[in-house]
Amino acid sequence: MKSFTKIIFLGILMVGCTAQQIQQTLDSYLGSDQLTTEEVANGLKEALIKGISEGSASASKLNGYLGNPQIKIPFPPDVQKVEDKLRSIGLDKQVDQFIETLNRGAEEAAKEAKPIFVTAIRSMTIQDAWNILKGEDDAATQYLVRTTSDQLRGKFQPVIGNALDKTNATKYYGDIINTYNKVPFVDKVDPDLENYATQKALDGLFFLIAKEEQKIREDPLARTTDLLKRVFKEQD
Repeated sequence: MKSFTKIIFLGILMVGCTAQQIQQTLDSYLGSDQLTTEEVANGLKEALIKGISEGSASASKLNGYLGNPQIKIPFPPDVQKVEDKLRSIGLDKQVDQFIETLNRGAEEAAKEAKPIFVTAIRSMTIQDAWNILKGEDDAATQYLVRTTSDQLRGKFQPVIGNALDKTNATKYYGDIINTYNKVPFVDKVDPDLENYATQKALDGLFFLIAKEEQKIREDPLARTTDLLKRVFKEQD
């Protein structure tokens, strides 16, 4: 994740700057070395794409979800009573196995994220880029939420479904629910596991993006190319 700080160099230039100051800074660049607004936007896109590549790889690797307590997918909260009841009757191993396979499904689905993010970033207009640079602390994250969520969901859901089957999460969940439903005097449950897993997988991915965006806004050390150094040098 350390290299993922490249993802959103974002608002370092713009924090505390007025629109007039921003334009004055840009004008000084244009007058000195012909750095255009298009080049600035392209520099932002390149940084975002590099970061997205790292972030997607981090989420989709083994234990990308399961090993990260901040995005690990837990037992569905709507049926938390199922987990509690099953653990109380000695089925901890089965519950833990289910949670593991649930996160393996998310890790499998996260492999689909990169090309969707890249398309959204490459479709970014110059105005989009400046809005991100001048925006709130989570401006880039919110841009990606707005422009990619529907596509990601469409891609994630079938992959999640297949991954849940492949990792036996669906089977384990069915076994768990069937076992629970046989307990006398309990309310029967049958939640939509696929939708739950898809939403949690998306939430985890965007959480990683938001976390790195916040980090990069607070740390001006992510100027990794000559273009970025040119863009930000006069803010030092």
